[in-house]
This record gives sequence, C-alpha cells and structure tokens, in this order.
Amino acid sequence: MDTSMRLFYRMIEPGYRRAARLAVLLALVACGPMARQRGATVMFASGADLQSINPLLTVHPLARQVQRYVLFTTLVRYDSAMTVQPYLARSWHWSADHRVLTFILHGDVPWHDGPLTTARDAAWTLDAARDSATGYPRYSDLAALEQVQASDDTTLVLRFGVAQPSLPDVLTDLAILPEHLLGSVPHGDLRRAGFNEHPVGNGPFRFVTHEPNRRWVFQRNDSFPESLGGPPALERFIVVVVDEPATKLAALTSGELDFAGIQPAHAAFVRRNPDLAVVTYPLLFTYGIVLNTRHPPFDQLEVRQALSSALDRQEIVDGYLFGFGTPAWGPVPPDLPGALYEGRQSTVDSRRPTTVDRRLSFQLLTVGSGEAAMEQLVQAQLARAGFDVHIRQMELSAFLDRVYGPSHDFDAAVLGIPGDPGLGYLAPLLELSGIRARGDAAMEQHIFHDQVPVAFLYHARGLQGMNRRVEHVRMDLRGELPTVARWSVR
Repeated sequence: MDTSMRLFYRMIEPGYRRAARLAVLLALVACGPMARQRGATVMFASGADLQSINPLLTVHPLARQVQRYVLFTTLVRYDSAMTVQPYLARSWHWSADHRVLTFILHGDVPWHDGPLTTARDAAWTLDAARDSATGYPRYSDLAALEQVQASDDTTLVLRFGVAQPSLPDVLTDLAILPEHLLGSVPHGDLRRAGFNEHPVGNGPFRFVTHEPNRRWVFQRNDSFPESLGGPPALERFIVVVVDEPATKLAALTSGELDFAGIQPAHAAFVRRNPDLAVVTYPLLFTYGIVLNTRHPPFDQLEVRQALSSALDRQEIVDGYLFGFGTPAWGPVPPDLPGALYEGRQSTVDSRRPTTVDRRLSFQLLTVGSGEAAMEQLVQAQLARAGFDVHIRQMELSAFLDRVYGPSHDFDAAVLGIPGDPGLGYLAPLLELSGIRARGDAAMEQHIFHDQVPVAFLYHARGLQGMNRRVEHVRMDLRGELPTVARWSVR
C-alpha cells in the first residue's frame, strides 16, 4: 500500500467526519490514474474478507464466485442466458426414469500441484457436501441424492431417491475439491483444515497468497486446458478488502482499484470520470431483515406482520438506492421464473397491522462500519410504527457467528440473500429464521408470505465502478466474475 492510501486509512478512523473523508477523497482524485502501472493485474474490491475459500463452507457471495470462476471448476455452469453448459463435465445423460445422472468428465484438467482431476474428486466433494457434519450451506439441496460413485477416472454416477425434474442447480455452484489433499480430513474438521489457508485449485487462476482482511492474490494458470477455455488473459487477479465506501471510491478514482462496488449516490460522480465506467446488471440478490422467531419479540406473528407492513420499500429504493433496485415483497425476484408474490403488495400486507399495541425494542444487526444509511432509514420508518430499533454494526465474521452460529444469538439482522435459479436458497433462509423448511420452493414461498419470518426490503441491482482499461467484462445474473478468465487490459 502506498503512502497516499496509508494516509487515507488513518484519516477514516472513527471520530473523523464526512468533511475530512471528502477532503482526502479529493486529494486522492488529484493523484491521477495509476492503473496502467499494474499491467495485466486487475484489482477487484470486496467489502469484506472472503470468509473461506473452501466451497463446502462458504456463504459469502463473492467468495463463491471466486471459487467457481477463479480458483476451481464446477461440473457444469450457466451461460449468460442461464442455460446449463458443460465445464469440468464435458457431457451428461439421465436414465429413463430420471433417477440416475451420469457425467463424463474431461481427463486433462490438472490440479495446481500436478495430479489430474478425476471423478473421485467430484465424488468426494459431493459426499462431503451431503454429510451434515460438514455444514455445507446448501446441504438440503442434496437431500434426494442417495449415492455417488466414480466408476472410473472420468465417469461420475449420481443416484437419486426420486426422479429429478432437471439437473440440480447446486451442481453449477459447488466447485470440486481435491480428494488427494482433503480425503483424510474428517468432514467435521474441514473448517480447521490447513487447505483453507493454502488452497490448491484446478481453475484458470492459481492461489498465491492471502493476507487476512487485506487481500487474496491469484495468478494465471498457464496449464489451464484449452478444452475448458485455456489460460486467462490476465496475469494476476487480486481481491482487495476495502469495507468503507469512501475508501473504495477514492481508490477507484485514483486508479488503485480497477473494480469497486459503488453506492448509487456515487454513480453520477463515477460517470463523469473519463477513465471510469459504471456497470449495472441484474442480480439474484435480495435484501431483507431476518426475524428470529425463536424468542420474543418476533416469536409472535402479529409483531412480524406489523414490522413488515410498516416498511416503505419504495422509499428505500428511491432514497437509498437512487432507483437501482426494486421493492421486494417476497424472496424471489420478479424476473425469475417461479416468483409467486412479487408485485402483489395488497395481497401481502392488506390484512396486517401497521403498528404494535405497545412500544417494542430490539437490536438490528448489520455488517459494516460506515453510516448505515439504509438501516437508519428503516429505523425511522419502524419508529413511527412503535418499534425502538437499536442498530449494531459488526465485522463480517462476528456477524456470521451471531446469526449463523448454533445459538442464533440475534433479534433481527439485515441480510443480503444470494439467490439461485433453482430456488435452493429458500430452505436455508427459512431455517435461519427458526421455521422448518418443507423442501418445496412453491410451498416455501407461501410460508414466507404467511409466517413473515423475513421482512424483505428490495431486490438489488449490481452497481460497479470499472476502470475502462479492462475489456471483455460481462456482469449479469451469474454475478461479477463469470467472464474473468476472458478479461484483458489495454
């Protein structure tokens, strides 16, 4: 980190006000672009550390993308039209009764330490994922999978207990791990495995180093086979941890970052810079307030209904997002097939009270260290309905421990909810709130509607500031990184 950035980090310590941050921001803008000095290295900002690079353990959305598109490979993947395409598996076929799925894998994909990727790696990964001791976040998506078998080095056979309507979406998300490095680790000990600190992948980029809460560094894999797309154009891809919005904006403007998620209020400012572009794109990502139904006050349906009905979602979209989003009345974005309640405000809230009969106090957990503008807007809206909301901002790992840990030690929590086309995220979200999932996406949407375990706020749109020196970038429903192996710099 150079002198200017060290100065900026010191200046944003608690106690300094917005004027000081803006003064430093303007000073950094004057530094001029530095991006070209990096050559074919791209710096990509993340608001928090990636939590874990092990796909069996991760809920962090960007970490999952790094796993799928940077370090590892998945059996299959989506194209830009959200159609499943081959990847590590070059082909597949179903049995007549749709209970047996057979994959034929490429046989020329080496792990970064030398051995070839085989069907045994895929079998080990899937067996670990469907073992409850592992704690895989999408464990329930594999409930119908009864047996996994590697018939030979390139043949993987999956047997399901019931006929499957389509290829399970989870297979596009779960990156394959090396059995030769993890096979001796008990599934319950995977969170403590040394592999998590020094991962070995088989994807287009190799792991170089991780500096906790600072950066992840990946380098081009020159051995990535042509059958999977060949080596990437970039030499290095670096994820830089920057959690303060003003810091990200300053670093983007000065050229120290190539990509940074920006706040809607900053979009016009970024567009005025000829070296930068604003990229906006649809997301399978919904924000909501998860209500812990296990204890008061949200063990009462009437209280949950009152909180949800008191929220002015359009005000949040207009005032906080500057229009870069849509109000959310359920967990499924309206442009995704299978959405049952989107756009139906009257059917969702018409029979719910708008206030509580006594003032209720609760703590609202959120991630970050900034001004929490959206949370303050929610706080003001709920105050009018009789709720005293105490906002507590937390570092990501502490937040995850409180919300996802075994004690579920929270009243309510603002959560960004990454979706998937198969709607597999609905069941874990219900379970997180303390309500048992049913294993059927349509039924689970009805539960969200009737039981109100989550007060949904908005469906987000992606908003990234990008240095124009990076080319061939496409961001869409798959996320920010699906084409990272094809990015190049000029």
